[in-house]
Amino acid sequence: MKILVTGAAGFIGMHTSEVLLARGDEVVGLDNLNDYYDPQLKLDRLARLTPHPAFRFVKLDVADRAGMERIFAEEKFDRVIHLAAQAGVRYSLQNPHAYVDSNLVGFINVLEGCRHSKVQHLVYASSSSVYGGNTKMPFSEHDSVDHPVSLYAATKKANELMAHTYSHLYGLPTTGLRFFTVYGPWGRPDMALFLFTKAILEGLPIDVFNHGKMKRDFTYIDDIVQGVIRTLDHVAESDPAFNPLQPDPGRSAAPYRVFNIGNHDPVELMSFIDAIEEAVGRKAEKNFLPMQDGDVPATYADTTELNAWTGFAPATSVKKGVQRFIGWYRSYYGL
Repeated sequence: MKILVTGAAGFIGMHTSEVLLARGDEVVGLDNLNDYYDPQLKLDRLARLTPHPAFRFVKLDVADRAGMERIFAEEKFDRVIHLAAQAGVRYSLQNPHAYVDSNLVGFINVLEGCRHSKVQHLVYASSSSVYGGNTKMPFSEHDSVDHPVSLYAATKKANELMAHTYSHLYGLPTTGLRFFTVYGPWGRPDMALFLFTKAILEGLPIDVFNHGKMKRDFTYIDDIVQGVIRTLDHVAESDPAFNPLQPDPGRSAAPYRVFNIGNHDPVELMSFIDAIEEAVGRKAEKNFLPMQDGDVPATYADTTELNAWTGFAPATSVKKGVQRFIGWYRSYYGL
């Protein structure tokens, strides 16, 4: 198939593109290479893809309406994996407009492109952050997600609503994936694993929020990619059993689905730090701080629905995943 991957120079985008290329798909990778974090890391990820004869890179911002209209009209994609977004909960407190431009304007441009070029299936990145103030665990797609606690979460919830509208109005099959704390080699420098590893190796203290009383459903990148691609191959369908008198948030009469994609095994933050210390071979100096605005104390994915739809089941333990990340980090930075 000919597949558009937006955010191809990103963490999940690079890994997903590699697997698509390895199985014989043609990939057009799109990215704006912005400076939210070190663009060199994005360029180095891209350098792993560009030698492949079935890969082409296009530097373009998804918020560029004319550019997006042009690429969809010219390329005639079979399917689309939309991963480009302004990421990060904390950054949304300082730079809200970046989230509107990328996550809302950018997403409508993707939806319009898919609609007009008759794309077979759009798979897009949502986030576990949509669960916001929910405290019922594990988080289920059948639960209401109407109480976001950050603008980032609100834009991801909005993406799900926008996708549903296009599935309903135009019959565009869409599937949203609510990612749960993705980590692994080539990961983002603003994520905890990267920040902690860098600080420990440099002999600096690490900031541990909510005094360490956090739990996260850490999900290894290889598991995430398998889930993304299996979802791409299982085109969203309408649910004939959908009951509009008792609407289920995770289902629809339109060809629309939304799934959690996580490890289904929440890990305490202090245990995660223990795994990093063991892999690095050094103890961290810890700076315990209160909870940050927009953050949540725990995430925990119910992955029953995704498993039933695609056979997805995560296979990588946190200990093994952290070791692989540390190995990559040392190699990449020559430590």
